[in-house]
Amino acid sequence: MTQQEEAAFRTRLARHHDELRWLYMELYDNGSMFAELCDQMHAFAEARSAALKDRDAAREADPGWYKRRDLLGMMLYIDNFAGDLDGVRSKLDYLEEAGVSCLHLMPFLDTVRGRDDGGYAVADFRTVRPDLGTMDDLEQLTAACHDRGINVCMDFVMNHTSCDHAWARRAREGDGEYMSRYFFFDSCDIPAQYEQTCPQVFPTTAPGNFTQLEDGRWVMTTFYPYQWDLNYKNPRVFNEMMYNFLYLANRGMDVIRIDAVPYIWKELGTPCRNLPRVHTIVRMMRMIGEIVCPSVILLGEVVMEPVKVVPYFGTVEKPECHLLYNVTTMCTTWHTVATRDTRLLRRQLDAVSSLPKEYVFLNYLRCHDDIGWGLDYDSLRRWGMEEVPHKKYLNDFFQGHVAGSVSRGELYNDDPATGDARFCGTTASMCGLEAAATPAQTDTAVRFDLTLHAMMLFQSGIPMLYSGDEIGQLNDYSYKDDPARAADSRYVHRGRLPWQRAAQRHDEATPAGRIFTGLHELETVRRANPAFEASAAVSTLDTGSLAVLGVRREGGGEVLVGLFNFGGESLSVPLPAGDYADLLTGAQYTGSAALAPYGFLWLRG
Repeated sequence: MTQQEEAAFRTRLARHHDELRWLYMELYDNGSMFAELCDQMHAFAEARSAALKDRDAAREADPGWYKRRDLLGMMLYIDNFAGDLDGVRSKLDYLEEAGVSCLHLMPFLDTVRGRDDGGYAVADFRTVRPDLGTMDDLEQLTAACHDRGINVCMDFVMNHTSCDHAWARRAREGDGEYMSRYFFFDSCDIPAQYEQTCPQVFPTTAPGNFTQLEDGRWVMTTFYPYQWDLNYKNPRVFNEMMYNFLYLANRGMDVIRIDAVPYIWKELGTPCRNLPRVHTIVRMMRMIGEIVCPSVILLGEVVMEPVKVVPYFGTVEKPECHLLYNVTTMCTTWHTVATRDTRLLRRQLDAVSSLPKEYVFLNYLRCHDDIGWGLDYDSLRRWGMEEVPHKKYLNDFFQGHVAGSVSRGELYNDDPATGDARFCGTTASMCGLEAAATPAQTDTAVRFDLTLHAMMLFQSGIPMLYSGDEIGQLNDYSYKDDPARAADSRYVHRGRLPWQRAAQRHDEATPAGRIFTGLHELETVRRANPAFEASAAVSTLDTGSLAVLGVRREGGGEVLVGLFNFGGESLSVPLPAGDYADLLTGAQYTGSAALAPYGFLWLRG
C-alpha cells in the first residue's frame, strides 16, 4: 500500500478497533486469534486493487450512496440469464437498457449438482462453479459493471457449508479440529434436547434439525441434510468465514447479501434464531467491512415479521446491516391481490414509514425463493380471516382454484398434516398473463402487473426486479423434466430468460413490450423526482375503498400521491385538497380521480 493508503487503513482500524476487540474478546476470549484477524484485515486491504481502493475513497466521501432514488436492482441466475459470467458481461447493454444499476448475481460459488439448493450449499467459497466461469471471469464482469455505473451484489452463505466442503469432508473422517467447526454428536441425546425448543424450518423436506450420518453420528442441518451448520462458537470458524468474506469483496462486490442471518448462532434450550450473539457477529462483520473495504455494504436476509427484522439494522450509533429485505410488505402485497382488501398492506406500509430514515429496505414483488405467508394474523383475525383457512385460501387462489382467480403457480413445501405451504410463480403468471385467453384478459393482466410494480417503485428504498419480470416472463414448467430439480417447485419461476420474448421489448403490441416500456417510464420518472428520495415523508391515505391503496410522498419541495386499485372494477376515489397532474400523461385531476380495474395513478400535487 502507498503511505496514503496505509494511513487511511490505520485511521479506519483505529475508529473501530476498541469496539471490535471488546466484542471479539467477549465472544471468544482469544487474543491471538484477534491479532490474526487484524493481520489478515491488513493483508486483504493491501490486496485490494487500485480501482477498488478508489471506489472505497469515493464512497467514504458519499456514505449514503445506496439511499439514492436512482438505484434499481435486478437479481438473476447467471446460467438462466446468459449461460455464464462472460455471457452476462455480453448482456450489459440489455441490463443498462432495463435501467439496472445494481446487479444481484444469484449463488455462483462451487457446489454439487443435485444437492445445491439453488447454490446455497457451498463446497468452496473461493471457486466459481466451473460451468459458470472462473474468479478471473468474475473480476472482469464486476470491473465492466463498475465502468457502466452498475453495482454488483452476491450471496454469502454464512450459516452452513455443503457436506462436500473440505471442512465437512475432514469432519466426516473424524478430524476433531474440523468436527468442532460444526455441531457433531455421538448420539441423538443432545440433538433431541435441541429439537424441544428449535422449530423446524422445512418439516416436509428436512424433518428435524439434525441428520444422522452413515457411522451413526449426528450433525446439525437446519435447512437440508446436505447443508451442515457452522459453529460460530469456534473463533476459527468466524475468522475463516471473515477471510472468505473479504476475499469475495476483493473480487469487486459492492453489496454482499448475508444468507439466513438469524440462524448463525445456536444455543441449547433456545429457538436457535434471532439470538443476541447473532447481532454481535453481524456488528463485527460490519466493522470489518468498514475497515478493509468501506465501499461494500451488507444486505441481510431476514425473512421474519417486522418486529424481528428491524433489529438487524442495529442502531444508528452501532449499525449492523445497511439493507434489509422488505419481506412482509412483499407477502402482504400478494395477500392484498387475493383479497382485494388493502387494510393490512396500509398498516404494513405505515409501520415501515415510521422507522428512522437511516433504515433502508430492499423492496421486491418476488425473488428466487418461495412466497411464505408470514402475515399479521392478529390483525387479520380481527377482520374475520383466521390463519389456517386464510393460508389455504391464498394458496388455492394463486393456483387458480378459487372462482374468479386467474393466477397460476405451484405450492412449495406443502405439508399435508398442517395444510401449510408456500407459493411459487412469476409476477406475470400470478397477475393472470399466463391464463389470459383473450386480448381483454391480456390487457388486464399487463395493467395489473404494471400496477404492482408501480406500487413497489412508489415505496422508499431500493426496488429490485427478478430477471424476466421486466418482460412479463411466465412460469416455466420444464424443470419437471430434470430429475435433479423436479421436486423443487421454486424452479417454476427460475426459468431461463426467453430471449425471443426479450426481443419484443420495444414492440408495444406485445405484453413484453408494454411491460418493458411501462417499467422504463416509471423508473425514469422515479429517478427525476426528488420526492422519491429516502428522506421523503411517506404516509398512506384513506381512499374510501378497501380495494384502493393510497400513498402520499413529500420531499424536495414535491408532493406526490399514488393510487393503486387492487379491485376488478373501475373506481373513483377522493383526492387530498389541491390540483394534481398525472406524472405519466399530464392529465389534470381535482377533487377525485378515476382508476381503471387493476390500474394505478402517479400524481403530482
